Amino acid sequence: MKNFFEAAEPSRRHFIQKAGTGVLGALLIPVTSFQESENKVRIGIIGGRFGAEFQFHQHPNCVVEAVSDLRTDRREKLMKVYACSKSYPSMRDLLKDPKIDAVFIATPAPDHARHVLEALQAGKHVLCAVPAAMSIEECHLLREAVRKTGLFYMMAETSYFRQNTISVRKMYQEGAFGEIFSAAAEYNHPGLETLWFEENKKPTWRHGLPPMLYPTHCTAFLISVTGERLTSVSALGWGDQSPELANNPYRNPFWNETAFFQTNKQHPFRVEVNWKGALRNAERAEWRGEKMSFISSASESKEHTLIHIGEKIGKDDGGFQIKENRVEKYAQPLWWNTALLPEALRHDSGHDGSHSFITHEFISAVLAHRPPVINIYESLAYTAPGIIAHQSALKNGEYLKIPSFD
Repeated sequence: MKNFFEAAEPSRRHFIQKAGTGVLGALLIPVTSFQESENKVRIGIIGGRFGAEFQFHQHPNCVVEAVSDLRTDRREKLMKVYACSKSYPSMRDLLKDPKIDAVFIATPAPDHARHVLEALQAGKHVLCAVPAAMSIEECHLLREAVRKTGLFYMMAETSYFRQNTISVRKMYQEGAFGEIFSAAAEYNHPGLETLWFEENKKPTWRHGLPPMLYPTHCTAFLISVTGERLTSVSALGWGDQSPELANNPYRNPFWNETAFFQTNKQHPFRVEVNWKGALRNAERAEWRGEKMSFISSASESKEHTLIHIGEKIGKDDGGFQIKENRVEKYAQPLWWNTALLPEALRHDSGHDGSHSFITHEFISAVLAHRPPVINIYESLAYTAPGIIAHQSALKNGEYLKIPSFD
């Protein structure tokens, strides 16, 4: 069984040559030939909060072998959700289990890189919650560990599999946009400070978390569609010297951060991550193209807006001539309810239907002996720009280069 799951991923170039357009195409074109395999991926779930939000127990080619959390109540929750009778009091104990082929790491964000490294060293393929890392040094360590071990790594980024992102990716590949010359994305989570402390007033890992250290819900909106890389950034932050921000472990003075990225195609990309203010909760994006633009609604799976280039000449409210572009509503298809997923996973899972897609992609990739679509290179391309953006904000918008991990 272990020989079946051995893999190698020496470089992003190798991934592109091996996967070509087939992997992305499979996510866009419904395929009805899904077959249950005699081989099953035996997975361990680590982390009893976010780790309980997925569908591994429903996937026909997966078995939840064991679960783990430091807290008894969360272990019991995982056992109930996944109908799994085997649990471990720690991740290290679970990683010793020889029956486990792969793990899903859903531990606090500052622990992700360290826990992924331990899992890779234990010989397990890894799916990990976002972000991949909290520092550039950790990004380097993760990339080298994946290359050295030859094991598969995937980051569980939900924006890649949101219903509108799947639609936009399909439209882009079909040429509907022409060139996407600019984009914008925002992740608003007003009131996040309610998660900064436990009931006993003990700080959680989220206390003072710099917004741009959690950038992937935004960066994935562009990178996963066009494949661009973010190469430089100028960012600014806003804070109000609130006592709640005092003494946080990140020494972060900001509630909100806005970053202005440049891509390797010389395109602008504005990203906002906001924790506080008169904001509407949202994870949304805008893609602006030569021939068409797509404007996400603030609500998941609702009507979005398409703008098509027009030739008719009209006048604006100032009396000046303009081209009257055509605006129409886009009724969002529910891709989770199609043959893109095995029948057992066709339900509206978390984060706009993305959880079941993440489940299916990771299990399918390991079983098919191929890198997942959000492999180590994509994961770092989503993560590292935010790390540099926060450094820029601390330097009052200084223009900084973003390292490449391809």
